[in-house]
Amino acid sequence: MEKRVVITGMGIWSCLGQTLDDVRQSLYTGKSGIIFSQERKDAGFRSALCAHVETPNLKPFVPRNMRQFMPEEAQYAYMATKDALEAAKIDQDFLDQHEVGIIYGNDSVAESTMRALDKFREFGDTAACGSGAIFQSMNSTVTMNLACLFRLRGINLTASAACASSSQAVGLGSLLIRDGLQDCVICGGAQEANMYSVASFDGIQAFSVREDEPTKACRPFDRDRDGLVPGGGAATVILESYEHAVKRGAPILAEIVGWGFSGNGDHISTPNVAGPARSLELALLNGGVDICQIGYVNAHATSTRAGDGREAEAIAQIFGDYRVPVTSTKSQTGHEMWMAGASELIYSMLMMKNGFIAGNINFENPDEHTSCVNVIPETIEKKFDMFLSNSFGFGGTNSTIIVKDIK
Repeated sequence: MEKRVVITGMGIWSCLGQTLDDVRQSLYTGKSGIIFSQERKDAGFRSALCAHVETPNLKPFVPRNMRQFMPEEAQYAYMATKDALEAAKIDQDFLDQHEVGIIYGNDSVAESTMRALDKFREFGDTAACGSGAIFQSMNSTVTMNLACLFRLRGINLTASAACASSSQAVGLGSLLIRDGLQDCVICGGAQEANMYSVASFDGIQAFSVREDEPTKACRPFDRDRDGLVPGGGAATVILESYEHAVKRGAPILAEIVGWGFSGNGDHISTPNVAGPARSLELALLNGGVDICQIGYVNAHATSTRAGDGREAEAIAQIFGDYRVPVTSTKSQTGHEMWMAGASELIYSMLMMKNGFIAGNINFENPDEHTSCVNVIPETIEKKFDMFLSNSFGFGGTNSTIIVKDIK
């Protein structure tokens, strides 16, 4: 018999804040985390826009001999996971006595790899890379570090699926719990916020160049959008079977009721409509959910010409005449990439739990492709008990999660 999958804890390290309360307030007030970076402009970036992500201080929590293994994104992920476990009322004693797994989204470790290899080339000696370099530079660095730091003995897996990575991580975690293979899985995603991780993105002119108005640069669905803005950080959700959560008296926040996924089977970077539409369709089908039950759609929309238009058409195709409210929180955060699926699940959870929908800031005029969806430009008071969140990535990888409130 399939088990119900619930969310019992959340934690986040975001340009909108490092606590759930701060992030909720930022969402509600339409605060943007996007800035102009002189460092990037001086380094030769076409666009110096990015989200500002605070550097965490791990010294009170992680010993020095372990910090040497942790690149930037693993540090964000540690802080988010520490808070999520605390919110779920899971302490180290519980982790030591139970089999808890981790599935985390991550798809690059650019800066750590670059710095280690620069030292090797400078000194002509591989020892110059340093003893922590191999552990910092592997794509699985987040899961290997967190699994060791929290002494986790369940599944230990990194999901690398471009900008759908952390959504796929949540989906895979829910699948393992549903089928009885794990009782509790830590899921999430992390994205390094340094400029080296996105230099190649800038090189293909993917970023907005609205540098004179940084907070207005990211404009999902808007007619005048001219590219995305890179962000970063980490977000963690604790997933458990309903029975497991009830047994230990955990705070039960919501239920994962549907997961859909698909591949576009098409161009490596240019999206189509059919792939995203299939992901939405399967999430609804697998969850046994009628479209009219969905009170809000958190769109993937990154503020690119093709991506926003194709997603709008996919949403309209699936929802038909039902004008479901749609926003992209990337208008405030920029594109958090490998982290985005998990962070946007948390952003949507904060809205659902507090009875509002954060406005899609900078949305002023639709175009011929985006006018088919009901984009909410300013924060509204709105009670809803079920939402759908999209995450799509390079290579045509799509993931859609549906979450239901539990009062």
